[in-house]
Amino acid sequence: MIDGNTIDWPAIAGHISKATGQPFQIETIYTITGGFNSLAYRIEGSGQNYFVKVNTRDCFEMFAAEAAGLAEIGQTAVIKVPMPLCWGTTEGHAYFVMEYIALRNDHTQSATTALGQQLAVMHQVSRFPYGWYRHNYIGLNMQMNTLENDWVTFWQKHRLGFQLSLAARNGYGGELQQQGERLLADLGLFFSNYQAYSSLLHGDLWLGNYAIDMQGQPVLFDPAVYYGDRETDLATTELFGGFSASFYAAYHERWPIDPGFSVRKNLYKLYHILNHLNLFGGTYLGQAERMIASLLSEL
Repeated sequence: MIDGNTIDWPAIAGHISKATGQPFQIETIYTITGGFNSLAYRIEGSGQNYFVKVNTRDCFEMFAAEAAGLAEIGQTAVIKVPMPLCWGTTEGHAYFVMEYIALRNDHTQSATTALGQQLAVMHQVSRFPYGWYRHNYIGLNMQMNTLENDWVTFWQKHRLGFQLSLAARNGYGGELQQQGERLLADLGLFFSNYQAYSSLLHGDLWLGNYAIDMQGQPVLFDPAVYYGDRETDLATTELFGGFSASFYAAYHERWPIDPGFSVRKNLYKLYHILNHLNLFGGTYLGQAERMIASLLSEL
């Protein structure tokens, strides 16, 4: 449990001063609602604004991984992200300070079109092998990014296999595990006529991790970065509300999608549904089992 009343704000201000090389004193602290895992704040002082996440001390690695992911996307200069400034621990908390970006409440068609175009360009940023130089997090669960030369092996071991093993440890056995093992064994059949390009991925690109700044430009945050099949990002955009038709039209115009995506996308959605099962419990069990059964019926 996070106790926001005991945050060591002078220590955080001191770290900001050290990171920027300029004296910084906090004058006003604004609480930002809507944070999923962490407490969120905008702090103002010395003519500057910063966005700060605060959590328990054991979340330091989670913040370090998030900072690395934002930097990885930011260095492409394709899609706007809040740039990380500093992160660390105080006696009672871990914290992450980044650029503050004022956001609008609406999602305009021009912005979603721009996001589709920009995401297609970002996905052309490539690095091989699949994975990343460090592990990170998908929600509060670890996301393993062990490098693999083969995409099927990567998705089998470090995505679906990892989540199924975690589900077994959480008590979800039976049909989920039996059918899941069948799916893992035959995973390569979904890729018999398709070679995955190793794209820079946001990794958790659902509607809640996208916004528009005051100038109308798309902004992404809360990444779970790695290099892999671009279809995984597109599949995730269809979960938990989905993106607008203008987003998909703009993306496909810039970089068309292989027809096999209509089936493979469910392999990629399954990873996030299994993760939600492991994070939030059995309400996602039936959905995961139905997705696996549907995928097996395609073989």
